[in-house]
Amino acid sequence: MKTIQPAAAIAWLAVAVMATASPAAVAQNPSQKPIRMNTANIPAFVSRWIATTHREVSRRTVSVDGESAELTRYERRDGRNAALEGEHFSTVMAADGTLKGFANIALDLVGKPLPSRERTEQIARAFLQENAPDLLPKMEIHWIEPHDEPIKLSSGSDSKTVTLTGMKLKARNLADGRWFWVIVGSDEKPMVFERDIVWISFPGHRKTEKWLHDGWLKKQAKAAAGGKK
Repeated sequence: MKTIQPAAAIAWLAVAVMATASPAAVAQNPSQKPIRMNTANIPAFVSRWIATTHREVSRRTVSVDGESAELTRYERRDGRNAALEGEHFSTVMAADGTLKGFANIALDLVGKPLPSRERTEQIARAFLQENAPDLLPKMEIHWIEPHDEPIKLSSGSDSKTVTLTGMKLKARNLADGRWFWVIVGSDEKPMVFERDIVWISFPGHRKTEKWLHDGWLKKQAKAAAGGKK
C-alpha cells in the first residue's frame, strides 16, 4: 500500500488545537482504507502546532480491546487547569498507526453558539473523508445531538467545574457493528473523535476502554491504588 504522509491524517488534530492557526493542506485519500500513521513522527509534527500553548506531559502504552495502543497527553504550558479533569489535548494511536481517537478539551470553546445538525454532519463527513474514509461506506447515523464534557477549573485551592458542549454525530459502522463519533466544537472544528467502539447491548454499556475520558482515567487510577493496599 502506498505510504501516506502523517501530515495528511493529523491535520485535523492540528486545527483542533490551534483554532487561530492557518489551515494545513490535507492530501486526499480515495482508497477508503484506514489511514495509518507512524507514531514515532506524530509528536514532532503536533509540537509545531501546539508549541506555544501545550506541551506533552505523558505518553504510555495502553490496551484497546486487547490490542496495543499509545496514549499521549498534552496540557497547557501555563499550567491553566492542568491535571486530570482539566484542559488537555490527548490522542490514542493504535500500534499499526491507526488514529483511534483524540480529544481537545479546551476552555476557549465553552459557552459559544454551536453549529446546526446539518453543519455538524457536513464537518464530520469532511473529517472522516480525510482521516477515516473506511468508516463512510457503511456509516449509519444514529443521532446528532449536543454532548457535554466537564472541565475542572482550578485556581489555587479553589476549583469548580464548567461544561464544554459540542455537537455529537454518533454513528455505527455496519461493516463490523462497531460505533464511532465526531463531536464538533463551537469553532466548527472536530474536538473529539473516537472509532471502533465496542458496545454491549445488554445490559447496555461500552466495552472499549475510555482512555480519552478523564473521569474514567481517574476511576482507573483510584482502583489501581486501592489494589496496592
